[in-house]
Amino acid sequence: MPRKLFCEISPLTYKISAQKCIIMRDIKDIPLLNKFAREKSCDKLEFLICGHNSLIRRRLGNVDMTLQENKATNLAIAAPKINNIIIKPGEIFSFWHLVGSCTEGKGYKAGMTIARGGVSKDIGGGMCQFTNLIHWMVLHTDMKIIEHHHHDQFDLFPDFNRQIPFGTGTSILYNYLDYRFLNDTEAVYQLITYTNGEYLCGEMRCERQQEFKYHIKVRDEYFSKEPDGTYRNGKVYRTKIDRATGNTVNEELIKVNHARVMYEIDINKK
Repeated sequence: MPRKLFCEISPLTYKISAQKCIIMRDIKDIPLLNKFAREKSCDKLEFLICGHNSLIRRRLGNVDMTLQENKATNLAIAAPKINNIIIKPGEIFSFWHLVGSCTEGKGYKAGMTIARGGVSKDIGGGMCQFTNLIHWMVLHTDMKIIEHHHHDQFDLFPDFNRQIPFGTGTSILYNYLDYRFLNDTEAVYQLITYTNGEYLCGEMRCERQQEFKYHIKVRDEYFSKEPDGTYRNGKVYRTKIDRATGNTVNEELIKVNHARVMYEIDINKK
């Protein structure tokens, strides 16, 4: 039997380990404090680069819908903390530096989380949907993603009105699993986020039109039966297109999916 890690011994040791990681991340971030984006502006920048709306309440297998309702509350609290943030050239966007910890004292409720390849719940659950939205929009910009943790070892639920490719999601955990991107361009960007009761809404705007536009598509997607279960496979490509000519400048393979399916599926059914 494998020896347990310290964090796996008990809930107390897990909390100790988590707190250690939080402190270590805070120390590591000290040299970057002046680089994190903090300024906001209620005036929208002129050019819309990418907009996306993400349905908040989803029927995911037999997951308690109360957790979905709580997620709606959590996202409504967090969205204004990001809304209208300006990302200037040379600045870093950090999700956790803007949102902060999600605690009951701040009004957050228990929402759905993913842990060890299964569904769990915790205070503030649902923030991954927020960073999923941001990540999708950043993929359509010239900016550079510098921290992104995948949430894709497992395919937990059947597709439900999927709008973006499987494998483009994110995994975050306060504060040592963050989502960050660097504005390494010469233009100013702005991120707008809000909820309208039904959707988490986002806009990525810029002070000028980008020279390039981007398309993200999944190809060669299929399910395979393997000795230890069924797997979802696919390749996610990011295509860079010259806006003036319409010509493809570059095509990049950004993700290869091989995720174990955790629900019943007939791979022979068309």
